[in-house]
Amino acid sequence: MIQSLLIANRGEIACRIIRTARRLGIRTIAVYSDADAHALHVRFADEAVHIGPSSVRESYLLGDRIIEAARKTGAEAVHPGYGFLSENAEFAQAVIDAGLIWVGPNPASITAMGLKDAAKKLMSEAGVPTTPGYLGEDQSPDRLKAEAAAIGYPVLIKAVAGGGGKGMRKVDSAAEFADALLSCQREAASSFGNDQVLLEKWVTNPRHIEVQVFGDRYGNVVHLFERDCSLQRRHQKVIEEAPAPGMDDQTREAICQAAVRAAKAVDYIGAGTIEFIADGSEGLRADRIWFMEMNTRLQVEHPVTEEITGQDLVEWQLRVASGEPLPKAQDELSISGWAMEARLYAEDPAKGFLPSIGRLDRFDVGPSYRTDTGVEEGAEISPFYDPMIAKLIAWGPDRDTARLGLAETLDQTVIWPLKTNAGFLVKALRHPDFVQARLDTGLIGREGEALLPPALPSDAVLEAAASKVAAPGPMAGFRLNASPRRDGWFLLDGTPVNVALAASEDGKAARSIIVGEGGQSWQLTPWRAGGLG
Repeated sequence: MIQSLLIANRGEIACRIIRTARRLGIRTIAVYSDADAHALHVRFADEAVHIGPSSVRESYLLGDRIIEAARKTGAEAVHPGYGFLSENAEFAQAVIDAGLIWVGPNPASITAMGLKDAAKKLMSEAGVPTTPGYLGEDQSPDRLKAEAAAIGYPVLIKAVAGGGGKGMRKVDSAAEFADALLSCQREAASSFGNDQVLLEKWVTNPRHIEVQVFGDRYGNVVHLFERDCSLQRRHQKVIEEAPAPGMDDQTREAICQAAVRAAKAVDYIGAGTIEFIADGSEGLRADRIWFMEMNTRLQVEHPVTEEITGQDLVEWQLRVASGEPLPKAQDELSISGWAMEARLYAEDPAKGFLPSIGRLDRFDVGPSYRTDTGVEEGAEISPFYDPMIAKLIAWGPDRDTARLGLAETLDQTVIWPLKTNAGFLVKALRHPDFVQARLDTGLIGREGEALLPPALPSDAVLEAAASKVAAPGPMAGFRLNASPRRDGWFLLDGTPVNVALAASEDGKAARSIIVGEGGQSWQLTPWRAGGLG
């Protein structure tokens, strides 16, 4: 087993890896930028090395500095986490060339799956079903437009080196094609340095289904079943669950075996995810599910797979990287219950989900089955990195139990003063279509404002909170020759509100109070002298 491990990442995933490494008796080394000098993952690790300024281009994306940190600290292996350099074949090779163990797939496998067009050709040759489309080298506008017409509108234009929804456009008609192509190519060139695109048939009722695969150095490959990641906002996953709703045994066997074939086609080692798009218009069917791409790393949503299988995927990664065979054979793996994960972000749904940056003065998660986080109360949410606060995971014997548990956790989560998407997630979990598992990737886009949380807490919650701040006595509001008046003026996040008051239990008043409801948080403060009663 590896004895010392450098984590070439930060935040939640770094803390996640450290937890497993510590349980296995592995010494851990963190790396950090200026902005992360006091971060949780830095204090959690056995040792930490500063690698540069706050910008990722001057720190977490500098592979040579990370390798230098590994050498300096005597690290035996490097775990890339996800994001940053996790799917960079050149960095993986540099780690290996430095005499270190790379906790991930062979660089050749990363390269083979790195470009969508080449990967789709490879998968087709391996007998993995792929979406009808065009993967040709002729990138002239006339050829691409002709191919789009042959596929039939609507079509999807995708950057071959794309990811995260960038370099991707849906086109509904031939008249829109030229402008959409130009826009897609510009974004692809800017984001990935490669303006080549491929075309795919647009699936009318798309569901995003992915399969967790794992390989070792001895040619063994297994799957750990599927996840459904259909609830997305602008191609970014919002809530993930495992297993996929409506998946029957026959379809599961077909899609999971296709994923295993895909992994074997590139001699895959370690954790990987095969992503499929399914036409859910007639339910999940084996002949309506097609390969999209492969992620050659651990996924953000891996906890839901861990919860339904009882396996620690980071431990699997470390054991495989140490030269051990897979911990389990396929017939030793099974599904138990249901798991859901929500990504809690510091962002303001009322302002177009703009990041909410600053100090996390209050961070109280509701009754949680599992919380994976890289921050704590008092931490700073930095403008330099992804503003994810935590991943909240719920497990239950069935889907509805897991869904209700996750909604309850989010409902009772209080975060201040930063805005979060918790209220948005609660509404999504309680939306009738999600409750009934009528899923597709366009659900959030269609519902729009219906999923935005309320701007104010309910009257009942506001009145209860106001009473704790104002604490009127038993004679409050008493007037000769007039009806008693028990109300007062308060500032709710700086906005004046008039609230009916009730006597507090102890007669004591707080200077201010954080009001939490439905995952939303507000600060309530008495406004002006003489404004009460």
